[in-house]
Amino acid sequence: MGDNVDDDSLYTIKEGDYVVLKRGDVFKAVQIQTKKKVIFEKQWFFLDNAVGQLYSTTFELASGGILQPRKPKDPESSTDTKGAGTDNRNIQDDGKSQKLTRDDIETLKEQGLKGQEIIQQLIDNSSTFKDKTEYAQDKYIKKKKKKYENIVTILKPSCRILAMMYHGREPGKICHLRYDTLAQMLTLANIHANSKVLVFETCAGLVLGSVMERMGGFGSVIQMYPGGGPVRAGVESFGFPAHFHDTLHEFPICHLNALIAGTLDTTAKDPSADLKESDMAAEVKTEAEVKTEAEQKGSPEDQSMETNSGADGSLVPKKEEEEEKRREAKAQEKKVKQEEKRKKLAAAASLLEGRNADGLVIASRFNPCPVLMALLKFLSPSRPFVVYSQYKECLIECYTKLKEQGGTVNLKLTDYWLRHYQVLPNRTHPVLLMSGGGGYLLSGTTVVGGGSKPAASRRDEEPAPKRQKVTETEG
Repeated sequence: MGDNVDDDSLYTIKEGDYVVLKRGDVFKAVQIQTKKKVIFEKQWFFLDNAVGQLYSTTFELASGGILQPRKPKDPESSTDTKGAGTDNRNIQDDGKSQKLTRDDIETLKEQGLKGQEIIQQLIDNSSTFKDKTEYAQDKYIKKKKKKYENIVTILKPSCRILAMMYHGREPGKICHLRYDTLAQMLTLANIHANSKVLVFETCAGLVLGSVMERMGGFGSVIQMYPGGGPVRAGVESFGFPAHFHDTLHEFPICHLNALIAGTLDTTAKDPSADLKESDMAAEVKTEAEVKTEAEQKGSPEDQSMETNSGADGSLVPKKEEEEEKRREAKAQEKKVKQEEKRKKLAAAASLLEGRNADGLVIASRFNPCPVLMALLKFLSPSRPFVVYSQYKECLIECYTKLKEQGGTVNLKLTDYWLRHYQVLPNRTHPVLLMSGGGGYLLSGTTVVGGGSKPAASRRDEEPAPKRQKVTETEG
């Protein structure tokens, strides 16, 4: 029984969970917080009533921004079409067929009519609806449902849903990475539990979160990041448990050359941080000096007040003491952060020093060639790697260099194409609007061995018997 309760809790919406709101083909990731207004598709509501409900539940938006679980559809109360025509050629779309005006529809909304009832009113007051064909009527009803039905479905975040959300709303943030290409990346990189994976990505944390989801909280993931710190906005949207984050490590890509050369010192403090601290102290001191000078140059009344306050209890030293305490607190907090950063760097460096990673995933808006050549040294033999780019030219460069350098086999440069189909009775056809491309992937496997030799040197090293035989034939 306990196992069943635990299983049910996994599918129950709880306060603090990260969820994905869905309406039609639009998604949005939010966190469940009580008494917090959420704006989605020009509607505002509260998610308080969603707590305790199951994931994938569809809610109706009531007055006051309150969500109510949607009741199952009654087939008898479905939209009444009242017959259909056989031809649409005589129907004129002049905007005069609908008797209800926008003010009338707003009045119906104020009266508390639901979306289904408003749609039925629109059908009853349309002079051309009965003359439309059955297919045209269905299309009309779907269009009106999308506009007037205030329903929201709450989904559990997953790799596929978040990839569709980013690709639909902000594709530039994830380098236009489509979800089918992301699935191919996870498969080609052989991501599984209890493995050590290197990830270098600039896709808002979507690829990193997908790798962590596939590993299930077992193993270790080392994120190689450019800049001052790692970007993990997409990882937070997954809502992983705490033990998932224990497997995540980070390493700045700027220290990679020092790690390869063996000159990286993870025990010493960062000298640039000390310089920043001294500069900050100097700036604070200068500001204090400026303030004291301004106070000294004040009016005689202010000076008399300062002397009186100094005699009574000295307000100025109290301010200085408070500023000193704030400075000390900031310095202490900065020292703690630096120590945590140093420990994380040392832990990631110790994992990389073994050079026994099980996989490599690169998805970046930068040129991946130098990063790929450097990170391949940390993979064990017979391990897969995959590189994503929106453009094929940089992957062609990677392919050429890997062929020249050697140490890799089964190199493939591929692009992926996806087409959606509308599947309805007598109306199955490809969807008219779709994405033009899903980017390009370069995949391969590492092997033991030195670099390959040029083709000219291989021709010069032909077997001696063969050269003798050719000479005898010529003679």
